[in-house]
Amino acid sequence: MKRYGNLYDKICDMDNLRLAHKNARKDKSHYKAVQMVDSNPDYYLSQIREMLLNKTYNVSPYTYRKIMDKGKERELAKLPYFPDRIIQWAILLQIEPIFRKVFTNFTCASLKKRGIHKASRLTDKYMEDRPGTAYCLKIDVNKFYPNINHEILKTMLRKKFKDNDLLELLDKIIDSMPGEKGVPIGSYLSQYLANFYLAYFDHWLKEIKRVKYIVRYMDDITIYNESKEFLHALLRDMEEYLQNNLKLSVKDNWQVFPTDIRGVDFVGYRHFYGYKLLRKSTCKNFKRKMLNIKKKIQKGLNISYSEWCSANSYKGWLTWCDGFRLMQKYIAPLQPTLEKYYQENIKRKAAV
Repeated sequence: MKRYGNLYDKICDMDNLRLAHKNARKDKSHYKAVQMVDSNPDYYLSQIREMLLNKTYNVSPYTYRKIMDKGKERELAKLPYFPDRIIQWAILLQIEPIFRKVFTNFTCASLKKRGIHKASRLTDKYMEDRPGTAYCLKIDVNKFYPNINHEILKTMLRKKFKDNDLLELLDKIIDSMPGEKGVPIGSYLSQYLANFYLAYFDHWLKEIKRVKYIVRYMDDITIYNESKEFLHALLRDMEEYLQNNLKLSVKDNWQVFPTDIRGVDFVGYRHFYGYKLLRKSTCKNFKRKMLNIKKKIQKGLNISYSEWCSANSYKGWLTWCDGFRLMQKYIAPLQPTLEKYYQENIKRKAAV
């Protein structure tokens, strides 16, 4: 396994820090901390550089916020923009290409050009082989982010990097979460560390177990095969591998089912042989929200920015599936109002 060194000086380089600030500030220009750094970038980025070179940087305290995600409560951890988020971007600018070399082509989520639609397209592609995808094994890892073991993660990083200064910095970030396990949900670097934590499990599935059809969207995994017996046996091996090597477990809601009867409900869509539909719960929410907007328009009331965003978001979801009829019935009647809102509120403000 190739190990990489001489990265820390590149992380501390002012050009790298300038690019890190440029990337980290996207869509955040209204943040006070972003405006502060923008007021004198070289001054503030030089401060970060000195922190890194003198090893005086310590991870700032997290602020926590709870959200509901697909019916589950999740706790997001947020770091200050200065210096923490800039530093994490500076690190990733140097190590992301190395991580990507480790990731398999079916590793999705939190990676550029490897989001929901990449996972969905892979599923569509695999299902072109109807006999070979007759059955699906669907699992997700039990409390994945909170159960990432610090020492195992550090050991894995040491097999990939030989730069002690970089490893010391990564250790600080990993250990900023109290206890022996867990990386924060919501941190930009955490997304890559989480994907890296499962990267060699991906290779084990592909190269040792010889599984042909796999899609992993972070800790949600679908595997396809012609035999349900094979998938049940594979599940037992996967549970053993995850426990012995990564101290992880499979959630009890795993399923093995025939794909032609149920389709595959994955990353927001229901995938069938030859077509794809919006997930039932998403479709139900979509109809309710669009009807509410329609009633508002019929009463002569103005729509809000949130409603304009919601309609366009669902429009995007429908574009990627067989949603023509839903588009015509629920979006098309609203389109004149959506366009008017864009012209009068979005485009006009952008021009000012």
